[in-house]
Amino acid sequence: MLAARMTKNEDQLQLCLALRPPAEGDDSGEPREKKIAVLTSGGDSQGMNAALRGIVRVAIYAGCSVFFVKEGYKGLLEGGEMIIPATWSSVSDIMHKGGTVIGSTRNEEFKEREGRVQAVCNLVQAGINYLVVVGGDGSLTGALLLHDEWPQMLQELMGTGRITQREASMYGTLQLVGLAASIDNDFHGTDMTIGCDTALHRIVEATDSIASTASSHQRCFIMEVMGRNCGYLTLKSAMASEADYVFIPELPEPENWQETLCEKLKYERKMGKRMNIVMVCEGAQDSHGQHITSQMVLEVVETTLKYDTRLTVLGHVQRGGRPSAFDRILATRMGAEAVRCLLDPEEQGQEPKVISLQKNALVRADMAASIKGTQEENEALRRQDSPKSVEMRGRSFGNNVQTYKMLNAMIESNPEETPKFTVGVLHVGQPACGMNAVVATLVRMAAHLSVRILGFHNGVEGLAAGNFEELSWKSVDGWVPQGGAKLYTDAKNAEGLEKDIANTLETNGVQALIIVGGFQAYVTALQMFQGRQDNPQLCVPVNVIPSSISNRIPGTDFSVGADTALNELTAMCDRLRLSAQGTFKRNYVTEVMGKHCGYLATMGGIASGADQSYIFEEPLTLNDLQTDVNHMKIKMERGDIVRGLVIRNEEFNPNFSTKFIYQLFAEEGKEVFTTRMLILGPLQEGVSPTPFDRDLAIKLAASAIKWTVEQLESGAGAGPDSPQTATLTGIVGKEYCHTPVTEIEENADFTYEIPKTQWWMKFRQLAKIVATFNEAYENGKVSLESLET
Repeated sequence: MLAARMTKNEDQLQLCLALRPPAEGDDSGEPREKKIAVLTSGGDSQGMNAALRGIVRVAIYAGCSVFFVKEGYKGLLEGGEMIIPATWSSVSDIMHKGGTVIGSTRNEEFKEREGRVQAVCNLVQAGINYLVVVGGDGSLTGALLLHDEWPQMLQELMGTGRITQREASMYGTLQLVGLAASIDNDFHGTDMTIGCDTALHRIVEATDSIASTASSHQRCFIMEVMGRNCGYLTLKSAMASEADYVFIPELPEPENWQETLCEKLKYERKMGKRMNIVMVCEGAQDSHGQHITSQMVLEVVETTLKYDTRLTVLGHVQRGGRPSAFDRILATRMGAEAVRCLLDPEEQGQEPKVISLQKNALVRADMAASIKGTQEENEALRRQDSPKSVEMRGRSFGNNVQTYKMLNAMIESNPEETPKFTVGVLHVGQPACGMNAVVATLVRMAAHLSVRILGFHNGVEGLAAGNFEELSWKSVDGWVPQGGAKLYTDAKNAEGLEKDIANTLETNGVQALIIVGGFQAYVTALQMFQGRQDNPQLCVPVNVIPSSISNRIPGTDFSVGADTALNELTAMCDRLRLSAQGTFKRNYVTEVMGKHCGYLATMGGIASGADQSYIFEEPLTLNDLQTDVNHMKIKMERGDIVRGLVIRNEEFNPNFSTKFIYQLFAEEGKEVFTTRMLILGPLQEGVSPTPFDRDLAIKLAASAIKWTVEQLESGAGAGPDSPQTATLTGIVGKEYCHTPVTEIEENADFTYEIPKTQWWMKFRQLAKIVATFNEAYENGKVSLESLET
């Protein structure tokens, strides 16, 4: 029944038998079954456990046996009890944990050939020649060496009688896949490594906490950030926390960096700031290659400026704590893709791959080429080749550098200078964390572009009434970390107010508008464009910056605020897990926000390890619900889980209400588990935006104000029929784009206020596989090929 259900609204995904190994082996050397070993190595990073869970459950679903190698390469060398079977239930309660439950070491013996020979022997004797390695560049380099030496080592082991000729034939090649896991995000060829996003959470949380005490005492704090020779963590956290100065290896400091630093800090105090934050990467250096330590920076500030200064070395705090929702989802996706890669017939006998994230899609990158690229990045740093270093970090890193420089440049204001343009900004829709970061960035970027920013209060009605204040650099200081909407917001759109809005624009000389908000913000821009014929004053550039916790705006993959809501949802589900552990077996039926969009329910379900998530986009019947209840009972009775979690999107189905689903599970499962109901409501909006939302807000705002100024300088917007002057600034893949609102109209469902096609729906199959036993799919299997189409 469940198999039939999954075909609804998913015509692009085919139901078929999963890849299955032969039931019997033969004398030709074909293994009786596929056995996959997985190990974690090197420095731990948050999200490794989610990767283990994804690998184990997808591999079991595909009919494979999975084995954990304990303590990294040390476990390969020792073999025996260090290589243990992994079961579906053994990964039931690990997703929320930091570090790695199977341990990790940096093993020196594995670097010796004799040690690697022993590792090959142990794997072959265990009947394993499929291997997934989760770790950084050093760990993957060791895995690649093991792969390359595998055939010669088999011959050596066979020659000494440690393995048989048949074993050498059966396991003649090592099928290897790597997952890049490192908080430093220093592996070439992937936009993000597992653990980096969580490390950013730890850094930004610490910096936000320090900022309050720094402001109270007018102090300067020097923050030392990890990252080795990669400045990604330092740069991104500096942007997210409005740091005044940043030291990263990719941008070596000039000889007189002490003077430059002090001048910048004095400027910030002159602008009215009560405190300063300086971010120092542990690998920072000057133009002569000399190491710049956080202690050196502290001494310069104390000696030269006489500021009350403190040093905070975050250290391994950055590696700890719960993994973020992003890292859990990324690791799960990568784990599933690793299994797909191992079992793909076209990959058999091919060079090892590393699963990488590029423009929000997973790709199978050549492991050797990725390792070589990482080595070349390090070599460019050693040569002090700053342009090459920034280039090899990727275009996104270069854009981060330029954006940070512009946001933090010193501007000498001239009171007599008249701004070239006046731009209005307002919020439309429900509040979302990151809205304030958008406005702060617009104001700071506008200062460089000779633009005056007017902030309109209370949404469209405030715009129609002319209720605004002029925003300055100083007035938005400290807005980036703050949740809510300081300009206030309302869900009303422009319908019936076009004439009043036109009068406001004309009266106050507003030459362009930037609207920050959700689906109604998009509708407002569309209404203003359509109203140009009757109100020529509306012929101004209008830009929408998507900001909505439900992520339901056409024309963009992500909206500002959605990541914060997803992390809040994940954190609350983690608390439910703890509550269930102290009681009899318990199931929670939890209602989440999102209107008719199932983004939060789906992605939150993956991140929290939910057993099922019900969304509006995927209809189901009462029989389907009964199947889910029965399956929950099976898992509870077997003891594979002690906590059940069912997530329901708030507008899923008016007949299958949250109360109805709760009562169904409570009644049908009462002999096995208890059931509780929870409606999370506005708690999901969050208190402070996540690093992802801050970064997205900054990038979208910077792109939007640049686009607006370009339109004004070119004279665009003078005619009512110019669709290019009414656009939405969004992110598709990893490309920031400006799409005319009329082009997006075809993909907009105005009845339910969602896009007609939504990219995240492809993860519905993955969510089912990692949460469900094979028995639930009696009438068919979900193809592994459908997981990342």
